[in-house]
Amino acid sequence: MAVNTYAVLIADVVESSAKTGLRALLGKKLAAASERHLREKWIKLPYSVTAGDEFQTVAGRPQWIPELIFGLRSLFQPLSLRIGIGFGSIPGRIEAPVNQLGGEAFQRARAAIESVKSSERFKFEVLTAFDSRNEDFDTAINLIYGLHDTLVLKIKKRQWETIEAFQRWRTLERTARQLQLDISTVSRNLKRGHYWQMAETVKVAEALISRFLR
Repeated sequence: MAVNTYAVLIADVVESSAKTGLRALLGKKLAAASERHLREKWIKLPYSVTAGDEFQTVAGRPQWIPELIFGLRSLFQPLSLRIGIGFGSIPGRIEAPVNQLGGEAFQRARAAIESVKSSERFKFEVLTAFDSRNEDFDTAINLIYGLHDTLVLKIKKRQWETIEAFQRWRTLERTARQLQLDISTVSRNLKRGHYWQMAETVKVAEALISRFLR
């Protein structure tokens, strides 16, 4: 792939029409996500709402997309997100507002999220899809995330709360202290919430994206 390959993320809220007070909650979540992910340099620009419950951004580096997906799913609970990732070029300067940008990466991200909505890739429910110029890469990473999403869909509220806290505090001891739980309870919530499988997905997907970009 070319050196100037970017990764664009487009997301929306599953069953948004059934959510009361969604606009206020979404605004709060987006502000928190923008602050945290800009600080981590995972994104180049703040998240921007494009229409209704849909928002988008450009990743700081394409290989950081798996961390970005994991972070969003955790931070946005109890909202469930559909996420489309597109790899490709973006003409011109990368500057805010992100909803004024365009190009191949945005077109492919749009195609990816539409494939999630239409359930055209698999015969099971998925929440994440990737679209690039490389068919072999797309096949591999979409299968990884298709299986990954099968686990994500099973995670319960308390388990997500523990996962989000553990992502922030990084140790069982500090997480337990912040949540006022026993360390054993934190460990059990992480295990039952498939945290370790999701963390491995991030590592493997990052390596796959890095090889794809060479």
